[in-house]
Amino acid sequence: MNHRLDPAAWLDRTGVRELLAALDPDQAGVRLVGGAVRDLLLGLVPGDLDLATSLPPSEVIARAEAARIKAVPTGIDHGTVTLVSRGTVIEVTTLRADIATDGRRATVEYTDDWRADAARRDFTFNALYADPYNGELTDYFGGQADLAAGRVRFIGEPLQRIAEDHLRILRFFRFQARFGHGQPDPAALAACAARANDLMALSRERIADELLKLLAVADPAPTVGIMLDRRILAPVLPELVADAVARLTALAEAERAAGIAPAALRRLASALPRDPAVAERIAARLKFSNAARKRLALAADADLAAGPHALAYTIGLASAEDRLLLAGHPDQAAALANWPIPRLPIGGGDLITRGVVQGPLVAHTLQAIERAWIAADFPTGAAFEAVVGAVLDHDRFR
Repeated sequence: MNHRLDPAAWLDRTGVRELLAALDPDQAGVRLVGGAVRDLLLGLVPGDLDLATSLPPSEVIARAEAARIKAVPTGIDHGTVTLVSRGTVIEVTTLRADIATDGRRATVEYTDDWRADAARRDFTFNALYADPYNGELTDYFGGQADLAAGRVRFIGEPLQRIAEDHLRILRFFRFQARFGHGQPDPAALAACAARANDLMALSRERIADELLKLLAVADPAPTVGIMLDRRILAPVLPELVADAVARLTALAEAERAAGIAPAALRRLASALPRDPAVAERIAARLKFSNAARKRLALAADADLAAGPHALAYTIGLASAEDRLLLAGHPDQAAALANWPIPRLPIGGGDLITRGVVQGPLVAHTLQAIERAWIAADFPTGAAFEAVVGAVLDHDRFR
């Protein structure tokens, strides 16, 4: 079992040494915590860095500002301050204990007890701390052993932890999909299944965020299968199709074959009925952005009649890739990756100089040329001129 990490993994990042010097000159009251520690133990490059500290938020802000480090009270109600040191963003949270919860939010009190801070976290491997100066690890609940075994385990009683924050149900399955090996922890799985209806109390934005993170992992299909068997998502996403696991598996294989990165929205579409109206309804319920709503609906449409290039030109490259991968055509999707979407090489002014009467007929003619150009697979030069000539030869375009 590791007893320390190499502190260069974070100390060598721009602005980190300056931030630590400002917050913790005595090198006693700050530790690296959470996902960064977990990922470093797995040999992964962590994204965000999070620090825990015994300093109250007001003192964190005062020390940062004294060192001319930007401080933003992003989660001040829960003791979190975001610091920006020479462009590096780090969240700093004061040690705390939850004294009241309702499944969605917590009332907290600050503490100087590191174990109490660890005890209010969700899973054992998310409650690991590292000394920022020498990398020495602190592990109160066996998180390293669970991480090595691929075991996602709640700290304490699973039902109680879920009652504190219902989102932990979805977080359990996301971490199971990303880090788990074999069958899920029985106690955790039973608790999640028993309390699945609690998801209804959460905001749809929080549900969507966790669901899309889960679907973005390398292979979410086995975990989604468990969720379907235990009806975890039935309260919030009853439209999932019975063969969602098979569809997800096929899509992941197509993505790998095409060399195209996984896309969570595409994967969600694979698990839904092939009906744009249903996809639109789900996207609205989950409070997706307009762009995400449109992409999900386009992916749910199975129409491939136009061909790959015409599809990309008409609905966009990402949506064309989605539709082709979902239909099991990875070669065609891969071929689009290097295809620059062309622009129609003629405009209204050009048509007027060629004798088209100014007015509505110009737009009508442009549309006809564009349709013919797409049908001819986007020719250029003389071949394009032949397309234009064929359209203009019809009297109705003069």
